Amino acid sequence: MSSLLGAGYRRVQDRLLTPEPAYQLWLRTFAGAAASPRGPLEVPTWCATLRSDAEWQAAVAESKRLGLPLHPDLPKNWDTRIMVAALLASTGPNDPILDAGAETYSRILGSLYLYGRRALTGINLTFDRPTQRGPIRFEHGDITRTRFDAGSFAGIACQSVIEHGVDLRAYLTEMARLLRPGGVLVTSVDYFPEPVDTRGQVAYGVPIKIFTREDMLGIFDLAASVGLTLTHPVD
Repeated sequence: MSSLLGAGYRRVQDRLLTPEPAYQLWLRTFAGAAASPRGPLEVPTWCATLRSDAEWQAAVAESKRLGLPLHPDLPKNWDTRIMVAALLASTGPNDPILDAGAETYSRILGSLYLYGRRALTGINLTFDRPTQRGPIRFEHGDITRTRFDAGSFAGIACQSVIEHGVDLRAYLTEMARLLRPGGVLVTSVDYFPEPVDTRGQVAYGVPIKIFTREDMLGIFDLAASVGLTLTHPVD
């Protein structure tokens, strides 16, 4: 397996390039994806909270049925499906989409790829050089201050990132700047209605933050102040 994948990698200028067939093979072998989705991806709403183990287990089962790449942290398949569904419903095949805070194993970008999206970009502070997997470009980027022009993206996803010490006003301001008119920003966070004592635990060098109901209402107000509006009522 390593030699087969290794043969598919080559340097192009300063990038590490994985040709599309090799990326397709990776999706099937390491992410459990099918060659193409087995049906449309539909969810009841884009604005929701995860309420039970049964909900994320159902999301995993549905992702398997559709042949979508599975996130290794199984509960994250719940919000992955919502985010992908929102982006598919809000963009066309050639519209540019950003995964803000992506990893190269992004299941959001992988699922969008399977549904025919090709103008896909992922940014993260951890990337030290541009990397290409099929049509997906991964590069260094700060989600509060990116290199992209205003109106660069029709859709943006940000999965479980902003709870890790991100300046929320700067994040929302930058995302609003990057979105085209009518574009959609889909953001997921660690959440519990009441405050949770994280006992000083740290992740990615900052204290773990679990947003409360009060926190989320404050985020919605911040979003409105920079010109963003909710797409659905929040449950």
